[in-house]
Amino acid sequence: MKQETEINLEKQDDITIFDVQGDVTAFSEPFFTKAYQTANDQAANKLLLKFTEDAYINSGGIAILIQLLAQTKRNNQQICITGLSSHFKKIFNMVGITKFAKIYNSVDEAVNDMAM
Repeated sequence: MKQETEINLEKQDDITIFDVQGDVTAFSEPFFTKAYQTANDQAANKLLLKFTEDAYINSGGIAILIQLLAQTKRNNQQICITGLSSHFKKIFNMVGITKFAKIYNSVDEAVNDMAM
């Protein structure tokens, strides 16, 4: 069942966490654009995309994430990902997302590593 994307921004120290709920598809683009713009307006330098284990991400959603990664690279921002199922970890590795964003098993693990 399709569920509309919702992204809530949270701060943990100097890290801006994108708490992503719902399906990530081509229709998610305005939600990611708005969240990223808000983070930029707050001068965020470290970003963490937090998904839920049951997240559904299709090819359109992967394209949106690749666009976001390209923006963070242009803006010299650090970005990491957490909460993915093993299936999506494999897919993100296959399409090359892991070359631009490190994937962690938990928010705590990501925050600790990003704090260094």
